Amino acid sequence: MNKEQAKERIEELRKQVEYHAKRYYDDDKPEISDFEYDMLMVELRNLEKEFPEFKSKNSLTQKVGGHVKEGFQKVTHEVPLQSLQDVFSIEDVKDYIEKTEQKAKENDIEEVTYVVETKIDGLSAALEYKNGEFVRGATRGNGLVGEDVTENLKTVKTIPKKLKEAIDITVRGEVFIGKDNFEKMNQEREENEEELFANARNAAAGSLRQLDSKITEKRPLDIYIFNVQKIEGKEFNSHYEELEYLNEQGFNVNPIRIYCKNMEEIEKAIYQIGEERENLSFGIDGAVVKVDNLKFREILGTTAKTPRWAVAYKYPPEKKETKLKEIICQVGRTGVITPMAILEPVKVAGSTISKTTLHNEDFIKEKELKIGDIVVIQKAGDVIPEIVEVKKDKRTGEETEFEMPKTCPVCGAPAVREEGEAAIRCTGIECPAKLFRNLVHFVSREAMNIDGLGENIIQQLLDKGLIANIADIYTLELEEIASLKKNGKKFAGNLVDSINKSKENDLYRLITALGIRHVGTKASKLLARKYKNIDNLIKADLEDLSMINDIGPVVANSIVEFFSQEQTKDLIQKLKEAGVNTEAKKEDNVDNRFEGKTFVLTGSLENYTRGEAANLIEKFGGKTSSSVSKKTDYVIAGEEAGSKLTKAQNLGVAILSEAQFQEMLS
Repeated sequence: MNKEQAKERIEELRKQVEYHAKRYYDDDKPEISDFEYDMLMVELRNLEKEFPEFKSKNSLTQKVGGHVKEGFQKVTHEVPLQSLQDVFSIEDVKDYIEKTEQKAKENDIEEVTYVVETKIDGLSAALEYKNGEFVRGATRGNGLVGEDVTENLKTVKTIPKKLKEAIDITVRGEVFIGKDNFEKMNQEREENEEELFANARNAAAGSLRQLDSKITEKRPLDIYIFNVQKIEGKEFNSHYEELEYLNEQGFNVNPIRIYCKNMEEIEKAIYQIGEERENLSFGIDGAVVKVDNLKFREILGTTAKTPRWAVAYKYPPEKKETKLKEIICQVGRTGVITPMAILEPVKVAGSTISKTTLHNEDFIKEKELKIGDIVVIQKAGDVIPEIVEVKKDKRTGEETEFEMPKTCPVCGAPAVREEGEAAIRCTGIECPAKLFRNLVHFVSREAMNIDGLGENIIQQLLDKGLIANIADIYTLELEEIASLKKNGKKFAGNLVDSINKSKENDLYRLITALGIRHVGTKASKLLARKYKNIDNLIKADLEDLSMINDIGPVVANSIVEFFSQEQTKDLIQKLKEAGVNTEAKKEDNVDNRFEGKTFVLTGSLENYTRGEAANLIEKFGGKTSSSVSKKTDYVIAGEEAGSKLTKAQNLGVAILSEAQFQEMLS
């Protein structure tokens, strides 16, 4: 490679690593694996070494990749939180040890010992204590300046709020989410049709960097402490001694720390951690080799980005070949139909893999997968098995194409894929796979509002076979409900009253409760107002529905498709027989003072929730929007109104205080 080619490649690599570093560190949404990113960095580092004239202090080989997220206070680290130099072979570790021990000889240091630890796959943070009290916590950021995430860190149960000794100390640790908790989180997100976390590291980082600590509190964050950054009034000779002290103070110290006297023991420790990594409750992406002698560390010093007294050995991702025997489809609680690969069992990274998700139709087409293919399996982030490659050269001609089903494999209802979406969904409202979620939605506050019928009670009713569809709610007997709880007669009486009361609900609540795709409370009110009863709505055609303000062609098509199904007609008939109201209630003294006006709510109001304010606006014929535009008539600005208020001011949109809004109402 000549100089011109090298310069071009270096510039190209810098753009790539900067883009992927932003996706990883700042957005917590990586697009490539850690290994692929590491290989880009290795190539860049090698080229900069070979062509030093193209080195730049702005290259990510010379600095830490993170930035401070907007919305957080900045924290300047007294002791920089540096990253580690990565190596990818035992030979590289040996080379590092030889150079380190040569440096020891030059400084008359007779013996060098080491500590080998797990490199935890999480987000680095510094915890600061004054007189033994936890006072501040910050992310690494760019190594020099991080984000103040004190309130979020206070929600992490394994961070001690008070130490055993009243000392001033700053420690460094890795915030992470354990493997089991990560799998549970992704399972819940899949059921709720939320985007899955790419890996446990990004789940932890995204959770810690939430602007609302209440969200962080709900996430199962943990931490392992692995270093003393600064301490007042105490001195230690070795890193291992520091870790033992931190443990005594109540810190959750990295549990795997192996004391080593030479390269032979280091190599053994690296292989030992590699063998055990699959059985660990937390994810790791390497083993860290650290010089134990703290005074020798001072002599070795640091570069702008990394300490010279440590190196990180990165384990290569393990890949295995196996056969794709079959593709089956599973239906989730939200109706999403997910293809699942059934594999000939193969052991990867310590686990036997016999199946893995194929995500969606696009994934299968992108990989050009066929049933009978020989495929390459890899465990992503050491947790989720995935197909990374198809060995097309090993095809025999007996492989078969796979097509996603046109009907739900559970209930037989049409399976549809809407424009712009990757998922294919079951549309049947009585589908057993969707029944739990459909029931939870049907009884919810914004729908039929059946108080007392929570998720736990619904699950018990299903488990005992007391309900098999939505309409069965209205056939429940007092004794059946009472049997769910010890001394449950009072509870049963209240629930029966609530069920009976829901029969009198206005039509818009029933429409909302049916869970028609894209139809929320606002659209349900429009439909109830126009069609007056459920039978008229069932007969409405695409053209008629599309004429309604705020009901576009996508929503109209969804409504027509929903009411054309036998399952829907069957349910409506059962609800009518149970005595559920299917007529719109007459509106007394209709007041459309806000007709044709669009409102946007921003900030927090003193006397109303946003939902209550929106209901009042709609009651008087107006509508609400989530974004400000030239078409917005009013912005109601509460306390701590943000960017929407600024945009309204720039566009010249009328801005109302809460008091002015109340005047308009009165």
